[in-house]
Amino acid sequence: MIKKAKEMKILFTFYLFILTTVIVKAQSTEDYVAEHVNFAQALMRDHKIPASLILAVAIHESASGNSKIAQHLNNHFGVKGPNNNDDIRSSYRDYENSDESYSHFIEIMETRLPFNKLFTKYDQFDYKGWARGIQRCGYAHSRSWASQVIALVKKYELYQYDERPEGYEEPIYATTIYRKKISRRKATNGYTVKSGDNLSIIAKKKGTTVKAIMQKNGMKKVNLKPGQKIKL
Repeated sequence: MIKKAKEMKILFTFYLFILTTVIVKAQSTEDYVAEHVNFAQALMRDHKIPASLILAVAIHESASGNSKIAQHLNNHFGVKGPNNNDDIRSSYRDYENSDESYSHFIEIMETRLPFNKLFTKYDQFDYKGWARGIQRCGYAHSRSWASQVIALVKKYELYQYDERPEGYEEPIYATTIYRKKISRRKATNGYTVKSGDNLSIIAKKKGTTVKAIMQKNGMKKVNLKPGQKIKL
């Protein structure tokens, strides 16, 4: 009985250790911001990109530092490339530390087209403009990426780290509405013959020729019947 009790105690201690390790690993967004805000602000002052935007993109792409690529590769911005890591198989590049990942994100913005054009379009306080501009430049495929980044800035009040001047007013941007394109060709690729129609009348209405209509429909005669469907 004593031996069994000892075994149970050891097993309980082991499970408690595993549970504690998992809990410690799960970093909160607030803790993540506190850990990286100073470096994000330093990058903002040197490169004129909002610290709020830098932090929000990192939070979004790394799940507040809890993603596998953040944990194993120090990759906080979802940048793809080669890596030398044996712990996980990944198409994302690795970094020596998180600061190197942050610095590389800024380097991408400054040196790669079309991202580098954003510096002349937006200032260091306009996190909304930056988020939408980065999305338009192809940083992410998701159409909701910019909206999600902006929502993170607002939720965690990251704009407080942008050192905005007193009285600064955020630019107002129109909301982009994605409309499904309707093919005009589909709406005009057929015609139902009406009473009194002939090929000449139809050709004139639709901007084509009698010969073209006959060829498209395999017609040998010009005779038409009301209700007949023809291709145009």
